[in-house]
Amino acid sequence: MVSATFRFYEELNDFLPAERRRRAFTCVCAESATVKHMIEALGVPHTEVELVLLNGESVGFERLILDGDRLAVYPTFERLDISPLLKVRAQPLRVLRFVADAHLGGLAALLRMSGFDTLYDNAFEDARIAEIGARQGRIVLTRDRELLKRRIISHGCYVHALKPALQLRELFERLDLARSARPFSRCLQCNQPLRELPAEEARPRVPPRVAARYSRFLACDACQQVFWEGTHWRSMQALLAPLLAGDRAP
Repeated sequence: MVSATFRFYEELNDFLPAERRRRAFTCVCAESATVKHMIEALGVPHTEVELVLLNGESVGFERLILDGDRLAVYPTFERLDISPLLKVRAQPLRVLRFVADAHLGGLAALLRMSGFDTLYDNAFEDARIAEIGARQGRIVLTRDRELLKRRIISHGCYVHALKPALQLRELFERLDLARSARPFSRCLQCNQPLRELPAEEARPRVPPRVAARYSRFLACDACQQVFWEGTHWRSMQALLAPLLAGDRAP
């Protein structure tokens, strides 16, 4: 019989039953179980894990667990460069491009509003999302733990909040997005970069009252949408302002 002691840190505890949170616990492991197998058997998707210390040494997911091993399992470190310690993947989770599953359309739009390259299509099936994430090096966003357990996904994030605005705040805090955000630089509809559109070119493409009131416009060359700093823009700016300032939820 092989048994090992585990201790999970920070938000990884959210995946565990209450009696195992924020404490060391010992459990029986399957014969020839790897680090990845046991972490996911305990309920934690491997994509949420950034660092595993086994008996004090950084190891990869493929490492076999031996009787008496002690494992400390840590989530993403976005404010600390731990590259010299990493063994679970080649790079830290710093590639800030996303692909969102079918249930996160509102979050995808808010991420695009914040300037992040975010693929979304409510027709995407899980296999397609996993393939896109792996092939394009995108962080998979989902509320489906089983999706994040797919072997080909190395970058992923389980979204805990239910409402899009709270989901956006969660990602800003967990992934330290404020320093990389470029608000209003991407099209909310098709995800393509926006460009400044001279007022004289915008006027034939917007309602007359908008042309008379506003002087700054942005355009998407892919879907031909034109954006201006109206009521919707101000509402989005108000949503983003505290996140860009680094304000934490109480």
